[in-house]
Amino acid sequence: MEDKDRDARRLALDSARIVSERAESSENEVLAQELDSIGSKLLDVEKRLAEVERVIRGLESAAMTTARALEEVSSHWDSVYRAMRRAE
Repeated sequence: MEDKDRDARRLALDSARIVSERAESSENEVLAQELDSIGSKLLDVEKRLAEVERVIRGLESAAMTTARALEEVSSHWDSVYRAMRRAE
């Protein structure tokens, strides 16, 4: 009878170990999937950031062009005002 009890306990411990390993394996799989998902999201964010940086460079270039154009227009208006003063 002791052998049967010992075998039953061993079987119960083995079953518990198997269940524990499956739970741990399942938990590891869930963590791996979550990390993969986070990694994909991070790559998407990096791509968007690169696009934002490209747009910012374009905006900075446009701002410089606009500033130069406004300076040129201002210079022309200064010339017009000077000419008008001379005519008076």
